[in-house]
Amino acid sequence: MASRGFFVGGNWKMNGNKESLGELITTLNTASLHDQTEVVCAAPSIYLDFARSSLDPKIGVAAQNCYKVAKGAFTGEISPAMIKDCGADWVVLGHSERRHVFGESDELIGQKVAHALESGLGVIACIGEKLEEREAGTTEEVVYAQTKVIADNVKDWGKVVLAYEPVWAIGTGKTATPDQAQEVHEKLRSWLRANVSDDVADSVRIIYGGSVTGANCRELASQADVDGFLVGGASLKPEFVDIINARA
Repeated sequence: MASRGFFVGGNWKMNGNKESLGELITTLNTASLHDQTEVVCAAPSIYLDFARSSLDPKIGVAAQNCYKVAKGAFTGEISPAMIKDCGADWVVLGHSERRHVFGESDELIGQKVAHALESGLGVIACIGEKLEEREAGTTEEVVYAQTKVIADNVKDWGKVVLAYEPVWAIGTGKTATPDQAQEVHEKLRSWLRANVSDDVADSVRIIYGGSVTGANCRELASQADVDGFLVGGASLKPEFVDIINARA
């Protein structure tokens, strides 16, 4: 566990304006953040430049999505090249809202992962099961299938963070218990060991997302295979600082 640096991503989703995000950025810039924790904020694409120019350089900036090619007639999309041109180094791909609200397939997400990595971006790749899938006992089947499509498109795992987000716990106030989170993370690491390599299984960071708050972050962070968080609503609040410092 010690060899994997703690990673906390803040997914601002479609929230904020320059005023409110500016206040949040000031809070982050002036807070005492644990120096061993890597922090990345995923801003709406229209604010990528603003976030990168305003945030302390030690805090990374991510886009929340990108397309699978560098340029072309794809109205409304953005490319990894554009993200990099704004000074951002990361992109979130495969988030459950992209999968289930916008209908993105595993295949498309895999293609996006491949192109983003080839373009030099780091990728926060999201996987997770819906409530009916958990209740049907197919959690492992679902997350393994999603992980396989991502793994098939990765050449260099050094730039990939895997985010396990049980869809039933996103924005619902329900959180997987620390034991539930640890159980899935441990199984994902075992899958990587069996299907990719021991080195990747030992080194890749598997972070948890799903109603992480200042109140539950420390117990979740204490689990052996939980290497950080992808935080939604709480990343827009001052408590995001507490979550970043969950291992401090």
